Amino acid sequence: MMRNRQRLYGLLAQIDQGIEVLNNARPLPSHTVASLRAKLALDWTYHSNAIEGNTLTLRETKVVLEGITVGGKSIVEHLEAINHSEAIHYIEDIVANQEPLSEWQIRNIHSVVLKGIDQEHAGVYRQENVVISGASTIPPDHLQLRDAMADLIDWYQSSTDLHPVERAAQLHTRFVKIHPFVDGNGRTARLLLNFELMRNGITPAIINEKERATYYEALDEACVTGDFTLITVLSADAALRSLDLYLNVLGLSHGQDQAPDHVKPKGPGL
Repeated sequence: MMRNRQRLYGLLAQIDQGIEVLNNARPLPSHTVASLRAKLALDWTYHSNAIEGNTLTLRETKVVLEGITVGGKSIVEHLEAINHSEAIHYIEDIVANQEPLSEWQIRNIHSVVLKGIDQEHAGVYRQENVVISGASTIPPDHLQLRDAMADLIDWYQSSTDLHPVERAAQLHTRFVKIHPFVDGNGRTARLLLNFELMRNGITPAIINEKERATYYEALDEACVTGDFTLITVLSADAALRSLDLYLNVLGLSHGQDQAPDHVKPKGPGL
């Protein structure tokens, strides 16, 4: 356990340090940043959907987002890619406008995720009880959902002392444990994870579909024990991969070996 915490502290220090280097180099080349944002958004859409069973490849996802239909793939899989891309744009707008997180925003994000796929349940809290396959915990009774979501927002508003990566990972995990919607909870949770990172100027954490088993195990441990270390390590690792891509493409280095406990970012993460 101590080793995991030490690893987490090291990752957070690297992220703070890298963001400081990035911020000190602003303004960044606009075309380079645009290409980085497009790559990360595509990767994020592909991997988040693949975790949930979407069979589009990365290249096929790119083609779909360019408006081309891929033969042999369902309409739902096409819509999952298009909707997720639109949901990224939506949270970018929330971040750019410095809008606070609210239940209304969460429901709007989910509405975009399920648009045209399950319109009846898009942005609507479930009205029945569910279980999560492979999970050790059972989500709250549907009659308790409104209280559970209100408690989530209360926790979020009172957790500003956490490092942004820790807060993002916990927001994501606490939402998953509530599982407020019939479908689309995983995609929405990962959008919330990156909403919190991006609003603090940190590059998005893209959970790789090859990490699916480790990801689910880390989520389950956090939901059962209340120890968020492993899911935060996984999130920090993913955010650092995106940050390293930025720094490498821009020809920047991490700089000094030591970084302050928390560097206040100056701009949006993407």
